[in-house]
Amino acid sequence: MKFPRLPAIALAVAVLALILGLAACGEKSEDTTGAATEPLSLTLDFYPNPDHAGIYMAQKLGYFSEAGLDVSIQTPSDPAAPIKLLAAGQTDLAISYEPEVMLAREQGLDVVAVGALVDRPLTSLIWLKKSGVKGVADLRGKTIATAGIPYQDAYLKTILARAKLTPSDVKTVNVGYGLLPALVGGSAQAMLGGFSNVEGVDLRLRGKDPVVTPVDKLGVPTYDELVLVARRDRLEEDPQAIRLFLGALARGTAAAIKSPEATTKALLEANSNLDPKLTKAEVAATLPLLSKRGTMNPAEWKAFIAWMRENGLISASPTTAEVLSNAYLAGQIPQ
Repeated sequence: MKFPRLPAIALAVAVLALILGLAACGEKSEDTTGAATEPLSLTLDFYPNPDHAGIYMAQKLGYFSEAGLDVSIQTPSDPAAPIKLLAAGQTDLAISYEPEVMLAREQGLDVVAVGALVDRPLTSLIWLKKSGVKGVADLRGKTIATAGIPYQDAYLKTILARAKLTPSDVKTVNVGYGLLPALVGGSAQAMLGGFSNVEGVDLRLRGKDPVVTPVDKLGVPTYDELVLVARRDRLEEDPQAIRLFLGALARGTAAAIKSPEATTKALLEANSNLDPKLTKAEVAATLPLLSKRGTMNPAEWKAFIAWMRENGLISASPTTAEVLSNAYLAGQIPQ
């Protein structure tokens, strides 16, 4: 719902009440039992995994319900689907990636990133030490497995250019979700698209001695790997539900960071297909990477937007106000 304009005194009282309420967001509420809850649907970017640690801890510890929300979590069949489902009104919030937010704007979808789950790149260039590759320049003539994502092809172009190479100096093969088999099996000498906290951890547990370098260390501008996205019209009509969700998520993230073992258990309960040993190791690698408050850096987004346009991924340069807002995060006074 939209908030009416208030007289100055009433507005001051309302703002003070909000600040006091947010200051207490880390405390367990005692007066919400029996209160009506508002349904809110969230679509993940992928199956439940350690990147979603704060969400599942908030759900397990009851922080969403304490905030007056009945949160339902959906898993997409395709990582590219969440923003489309969001734009179609089939979900209230979606987890996606900063580049996908810009591509959605390019397609005319009025969606806005409202918070970061992971505020740095996880996507990495990975090779094994036994390959003899010492640096990017050594990839000349080698095969690089990719996931076939267009903007990641642009990552590779930027990475190679920094080493004075071009895409024609290497062989790339689109293996989709088969990045690990391609690298481990030897059909590729490097892979681009795996996450440092997932595939990188998996390879270490296998004793493969991987060299894992996030793309922002190789010339690609830094960006927020995982963001929560909402429709602009939803934000205008009912911003409070989004604020409450993000406040509860901040509590869940803090709880996850404090209790890795409980976090691992919550994720295994959410996804019985996860391997316990691998999940425990991934949780340990992921928790330090989670954004505690969800804040996004507009200057970094501006630089990444410019990079996307320079690489022909988008034809226009949206302003940061068009693609992100920190106004709904815990501790922010609503405008």
